[in-house]
Amino acid sequence: RGLSDTQVIESRAKHGPNELDKEEPTPFWKLVLAQFDDMLVKILLGAAMISFVLAFFEEHEGLTAFVEPFVILLILVINAAVGVWQESNAESALDALKELQSSTATVVRNGALVPALPASELVPGDVVHVRVGDKVPADCRVLLLKTTTVRTDEGSLTGESATVQKVTDPVSPDARIQAKINMAFAGTTVSNGTFVALVVATGMRTEIGKIQKDVQAAAEDEEKTPLGQKLDAFGEMLTKVITLICLLVWVMNFRQFFDPVHGSIFKGCIYYMKIAVALGVAAIPEGLPAVITLCLSLGTRRMVAKNAIVRKLPSVETLGCCTVICSDKTGTLTTNQMTAVAFVHASGESDLAEYAVEGVSYRPEGAVVGLSGAAAAAKGVLALSKVCSLCNEAQIVYNATSDKYERIGEPTEAALKVLVEKLGLPTVARTQDKAAASVVCNRAWGVAYKLEALLEFSRDRKSMGVLVS
Repeated sequence: RGLSDTQVIESRAKHGPNELDKEEPTPFWKLVLAQFDDMLVKILLGAAMISFVLAFFEEHEGLTAFVEPFVILLILVINAAVGVWQESNAESALDALKELQSSTATVVRNGALVPALPASELVPGDVVHVRVGDKVPADCRVLLLKTTTVRTDEGSLTGESATVQKVTDPVSPDARIQAKINMAFAGTTVSNGTFVALVVATGMRTEIGKIQKDVQAAAEDEEKTPLGQKLDAFGEMLTKVITLICLLVWVMNFRQFFDPVHGSIFKGCIYYMKIAVALGVAAIPEGLPAVITLCLSLGTRRMVAKNAIVRKLPSVETLGCCTVICSDKTGTLTTNQMTAVAFVHASGESDLAEYAVEGVSYRPEGAVVGLSGAAAAAKGVLALSKVCSLCNEAQIVYNATSDKYERIGEPTEAALKVLVEKLGLPTVARTQDKAAASVVCNRAWGVAYKLEALLEFSRDRKSMGVLVS
């Protein structure tokens, strides 16, 4: 029967909504101040202030005396603006995790099936129905398999490309995520089958919520990067050296303080102090912070193009210092997408014909090298295309927002669906419509043959079959 309204209210009061916590954005003024928390930048600020003070004592230079301090401040402002822009973008990176959560769920409440309940309203104890193509709305314990096999894509949690087959049998309480084959986790996608499950964890208590907690904890790590530590050490050394040189220059000219040319001892002191300070300001590398920030920004820009999240600019240099990186492969170093790159079919009684297939990912673009004219209409090619299209439960859909083709179902089956579109059909014209390009040939096969029965894949049989008419 599922939960009653009263039980739902009590559970929600205890566990809260089924949403990931939204990190409070860092106030703009804190982002700005953080850009000046650097020894070298503090030295430049001090130099700019001293330069402004000395500019007031310049009697003949007028506004030109303020050029140097203005340039220093301009460099610092640009440097801070780049840093604030980068960190403001990084603040929104965690929001991407929310896209992994399902927006609606089919749930049993008060003995009735609610087909499109907002996923944020789920509570522990709810009974949900999940089918192929759905995103699991919360961490759930599988209760009943409605199909022979149920498989989910847990690449977002484990990085593994292979889908995981689900069972109803209990597992050890200490099992790792990969071993919890009786659990369906929030944010993962059902690639095959239909099942009924019991919600056991929602919101930040889910596995995807734990990932967000770890990311937030990493953001609170205040330890400076190797580059920051080196710059601070350089700034401290520079401060000591410049201070010592300024004092030496000022003291060395002690006798000149009494020169009548200056008018008084005080004016003589001020004159040579200006010389000493000017020497110190000239020794400060005003452009260094801006150069470092711009170089790191270029590195960040290249990483963002590869879908990498960079929270702090100096992290780019820290990554460059790594000599050994231990990384998972699938979904991290690779795109977790399968592609058919070649196929072979029977040609004649004893010959085989092999063709290379161009293109990568699930984008239905790419030619079959050497396949054209009569060869494209050969019985072997058409038979291969028919099997790949009909004995297949996957779908390729076009996401107009991201301009990407995405799969619903098994990666291998999705790759075969794309192959069908690349092979084409003699009776089907190519289309420039991106949404239709991923289904036009598969749709033609579906119209030509009616699916009567489906024998699902199993580990024992190691095959899948369909009956069509």
